[in-house]
Amino acid sequence: MCVENCPPPSNRLTRRGVLAGAAALAGTTAALAAAPGASATAPMTRASAARSGNAPRGGDLVIDGGTLLDPATGEVTEDAVVVIRDGVVRAAGPRARVDVPKGSTVLDARGQWVLPGLVDSHIHLNTAAEAKTAVRLGATSARSGSTNFYQDIAVRELARQAPKLAPRLRAAGIFVTPDLGDTVLGDPDLTPLARLSDGVRSAEALRRVVQVNLARGADVIKTRVNERAGLPEQDPLAQVYSYEQLSEVVAAAKRGGKGVLCHSYSEKGCHDAVTAGITSLEHGAFVGERTLHEMRRRGTYFTPTMIAIAGMIGSSDPVLDERGRTYLPKLKAAALAAHELGVPLVSGTDSSGGEVEPIGSEIELMHSAGLSTLDAIRTATVNAARLLGLDGTVGRLARGFAGDAILVSGDPLADISVLKKPARVVRSGIAV
Repeated sequence: MCVENCPPPSNRLTRRGVLAGAAALAGTTAALAAAPGASATAPMTRASAARSGNAPRGGDLVIDGGTLLDPATGEVTEDAVVVIRDGVVRAAGPRARVDVPKGSTVLDARGQWVLPGLVDSHIHLNTAAEAKTAVRLGATSARSGSTNFYQDIAVRELARQAPKLAPRLRAAGIFVTPDLGDTVLGDPDLTPLARLSDGVRSAEALRRVVQVNLARGADVIKTRVNERAGLPEQDPLAQVYSYEQLSEVVAAAKRGGKGVLCHSYSEKGCHDAVTAGITSLEHGAFVGERTLHEMRRRGTYFTPTMIAIAGMIGSSDPVLDERGRTYLPKLKAAALAAHELGVPLVSGTDSSGGEVEPIGSEIELMHSAGLSTLDAIRTATVNAARLLGLDGTVGRLARGFAGDAILVSGDPLADISVLKKPARVVRSGIAV
């Protein structure tokens, strides 16, 4: 059954609607309500918020005396000063070359290392509590791996209105998957898909889910080619979408100016996804050499999410325990092979269900796979920033970049594990 005879999805991504969703998640409806008289149809932007008198504003802060690491260059600056105004870095460097405005609020970083805020390139943020935890663990920016009912759209707006409560977020909306389950209730424009006896498989059905996501304001589209590894009753090597179906998803996303991240495990599934034109390959434990070469040629990113696979080891379910023990070495080998070939690697925790993993744990696993400490750090800074389209905004503490930072208690180049427990986090110039 096709769904082409249904009216196209309406564009209900309104300023009032998005703010209301964010407020509901945060429990602060009054504080985040839309300003009286504001247009009910204009999407929220910094400019429109400023016109309404409700513009989000970053903080003013000086991070003083730490050892500053620039992941882009590898440069280490001792006794450094970072000046942040209105949530943006105005100056960063050795004390002798940085003018500190009088009366500045100072965060003492002596004895600590200072790095840009980290980026989690695959995380599922369904609640305000999860979003806040992610920030506290150092992920000041993130890319959603989808949510059940568009919670990530609201989390994205929460991050704009109250930066210390949520990471700067690229939202994926809902998963383009054969069985939507209760997610079909996420938007009235999805409900016609409930009539389909074989689920979301036809070209028309695939396009509709993408169109509804775009109408709701998704920044990226999430789909799959294989079943899940984390469910013992599923076979992660079983393919659920063909090359042709994946191509429909990619084409529909491209018409909306968006890229696609794809959940995948088997070599054939990975190859079909990459050649269909996805932007990033997620998980990919059994990705093969021919596919990695294709990824390098196309500039396709690889998000191994090793911490999610490692988390299955020791499970009370013997299937999951065995799966974790089998998949993790293969995933580490795939990540190292990708890195050596020049495939861009990014870190993602695949956190979900209320359990938020520190992005530093994935960086540590990248290092244990064979990457140098600096290259491992780059997977959650400059590499991830490029994937998210934020390479001029996050991933470094340099003039004009966002005032997002983490302070750690030791030298991450000597002991990368310190990234798992930041001593302090700064989000948009606000100490969290």
